[in-house]
Amino acid sequence: MKIEGSVALVTGANRGIGLAFCRALLARGAAKVYAGVRRPENFTEPGPVPLRLDVTDPEQIAAAARTASDATIVINNAGIQGGPPLLEGSLDGARQELEVNYLGTWAVSRAFAPVLAANGGGALVNMLSVASWRSTWRFPSYAASKAAQWSVTNALRVALREQGTLVVGVHVGWVDTDATAAVDEPKTDAAEVAAQTMDAIARDEPEVLVDETARRVRAALSGPLDLLYPTG
Repeated sequence: MKIEGSVALVTGANRGIGLAFCRALLARGAAKVYAGVRRPENFTEPGPVPLRLDVTDPEQIAAAARTASDATIVINNAGIQGGPPLLEGSLDGARQELEVNYLGTWAVSRAFAPVLAANGGGALVNMLSVASWRSTWRFPSYAASKAAQWSVTNALRVALREQGTLVVGVHVGWVDTDATAAVDEPKTDAAEVAAQTMDAIARDEPEVLVDETARRVRAALSGPLDLLYPTG
């Protein structure tokens, strides 16, 4: 679909990948970009229209769907990481990850599906992760939330096909954001994630494998289990 002239909503738009999405959309000619943020009074980026949106709040989601009733692109980017390691710690962080990453994406998608249908189909983009496919003992609940988010993305792809909505899943390894500042691993720039996603929308492609890590792990899904989880 054409990004030029489109109207987009980006959740979790205050920084990192979400802010990069907002900038990329405007650079590609979007007519309007709603920046879904929990505290619009603190959003100072010129260009996007700040919109109060906590993806765990049903009333705010419904209000956002009414305000952004002209949306033709919806990008579910809001996400958190803060669950415990596998064998210790409180499970409260794990529950919050599921609430935001999985159920938040589902709730926003459900609310905006009729909006996209009314506006010709458009595109629904979900910011996923390599963790959708490969878990670790350090971040098991984050991976579980992303696996669930990938699952609902695939369900949405099937369900929204008849109304002409392109559903795009974006997968990447480490991205250079505030959340990964302490991670000593190669990272992809958030602007590159946004650029490849814009290209996918423009080409009607349902999946984005941003980096080599995403491409390698995606390919390993068709191989034996020990490709992802070595036993020896």
